[in-house]
Amino acid sequence: MGWHSSVIRDERVVFTGVGFVTASLIILVMNSWLARWRDETIVTPNPPKTQYITQQTEDSLELKTLDTLLGHYNYAIKETAAKIICDRAANDPGLLEALLRGITRPDYDERVKNLRALAIICVPRVLPMLNTWKAYSAIVRCLELSLDPEQEVLDNEGWDDYPLRDITEKMCFIFLEQLVDHYGPEMLIRSKFVERWLSKQNWGRTEEDRQRNFHNYMLYRDNKMRRLADAVRKTELGRAVLVKCGLYSQEAADDFAAEQADNLNLMDTSGERYNLLLSINMGRTPRAQETSAEQQRIRHRNREAIVMNDGTRPIGRDDIIQRSTE
Repeated sequence: MGWHSSVIRDERVVFTGVGFVTASLIILVMNSWLARWRDETIVTPNPPKTQYITQQTEDSLELKTLDTLLGHYNYAIKETAAKIICDRAANDPGLLEALLRGITRPDYDERVKNLRALAIICVPRVLPMLNTWKAYSAIVRCLELSLDPEQEVLDNEGWDDYPLRDITEKMCFIFLEQLVDHYGPEMLIRSKFVERWLSKQNWGRTEEDRQRNFHNYMLYRDNKMRRLADAVRKTELGRAVLVKCGLYSQEAADDFAAEQADNLNLMDTSGERYNLLLSINMGRTPRAQETSAEQQRIRHRNREAIVMNDGTRPIGRDDIIQRSTE
C-alpha cells in the first residue's frame, strides 16, 4: 500500500489524469457538436410533386404545341401527345365525316392517307359512330374503287390471294369485320357490299364457274374476306342477294339454310341427350341427371379425394384416398 500512497500524492500523476479526462470530454463534446452541425448543414432536396394533366390543360394545348410534342425525343411525351390528338379527333364528328369523304376520293394516295387516319382514331368507343349508313356506304365505295381489272380468276384451291391484296382493301376489311362482329351483317348487306364489290371479284366467266369458285373459296379459305362473306350468307337476306348476283344457286342456298338450321338444333340439344350419346359411345348405361341441390351436393362430396405422395415416386392409384360412398 506504500507505493499507492506515494503515487496518489505525486502531483504529476494527478495532473496527467485530470488532463486525460478533460481532453476526452473536449473531444467528445467537439465530436457531438460537429456531427450536429454537419446534420444541420445538409440540404435535403424536396421530393417532386406528382402532376397530372387535367382536361382543361389538354384543351388549352394548341395544335402547334402538339405538333412540336409529337417530334419530341421522349417516347412518353410523344405517346401522350398522340393520345390527346386522337381523343380530339374521336370527339369531333366533323372530322370523322371528312375522313369518310376522304376514303371515297378517286385519288389513291388520298384514300390511303384518310384510311390510316381513320384507323388511328378507331378506338372501341368510336366504333358506334361508324355504325351508320354513311360510314358503310363510304367503306364499300372505297372497296369499289380498289377493284383490280386485271385480277386473276379465284379458282386455285391451294393458294390464298389475300396477303397480296391492296392495303386499302385490307383496312376496309378490318373496319367491316369489327362492325359486323358488334352489330351484325344487315347494314353491310343493305349497303350493297355483295353487288358493288363481292360479286365483281373474278370468280370466273360462266355462272357455273362463279358458283363453284365461290363455294370453294368459302370452303378452303380462312381470311377476313371469307369471314365477311360467311356472315352475309348466314342471313336470309344475304343468301337472296348472293343468288341474285349469281354466286349461289337457289338450291345451294336452300341446302345451306337447312344445314344451318340443323346445326342450330344440334346446339340446342339438352345435356341429357349429350350424356346419353356419351354413355353409349363409352359402353356405359346413361346416368340420370341430378334434379335437386342435395343430390348435386352428395355427388360433389363423393368426388372429393386426397393424394398422399411425398414426391419420391410417380403418383399411382394407391396414393389416392377417396371418400366412402356409404
